[in-house]
Amino acid sequence: MTHIGQAIEHLPVTVRVGSVDLDGYLSLPTAATGVVIFAHGSGSSRHSPRNRYVADVLNEAALGTLLIDLLTADEQEVDLQTSQLRFDIPFLANRLVVITHWLREQPQLAGLKVGYFGASTGAGAALVAAAKLPRIVQAVVSRGGRPDLAADALERVEAPTLAIVGGNDHVVLELNRQALARMHCVKALEVIAGASHLFEERGALEEVAKLARAWFYEEFSNP
Repeated sequence: MTHIGQAIEHLPVTVRVGSVDLDGYLSLPTAATGVVIFAHGSGSSRHSPRNRYVADVLNEAALGTLLIDLLTADEQEVDLQTSQLRFDIPFLANRLVVITHWLREQPQLAGLKVGYFGASTGAGAALVAAAKLPRIVQAVVSRGGRPDLAADALERVEAPTLAIVGGNDHVVLELNRQALARMHCVKALEVIAGASHLFEERGALEEVAKLARAWFYEEFSNP
């Protein structure tokens, strides 16, 4: 699975969504089979060290990644004060849909499969967007996510979905179990024993990355 020593192209990108520009980092291995778009969670951004670590692990397995902000700098400032936008799931999902269409229009990405990696509230947005793009999104992984925030969209998701939750994140774990029970697609729940919401414990984030890598690699390999 791992492609040691392969070249990876790292590109800063800007995506126009309505009247705003959203900044991101596109990393594309030479032998990429697909691209995973990261939907960051509460108060996070493309600079998230946790998501950047996971992205690096995916890149090593010939999986492209796009870490992109769903909020502008000004919107992030407002959200830090109000926490309002991070819970506006339809708003975030619509931006993710536009970003996905932009990605598929890039010549160097033609024919590559698309997946979503959602963290915290970003997982809710990723699932809503996946429900809107059933023929495009091939796989979803949620890290400590809030799939319950996808509400009725859960039942329309067709992309195989993996939820990864810390064993000590009791409330979120129960929310994930309830949400997965409503979904009709291929789905799985992985509980990392001893891990909390942010997977800061020794080895926890590494396990998240390995599980995500295997899930995307498997789904992108399917015809």
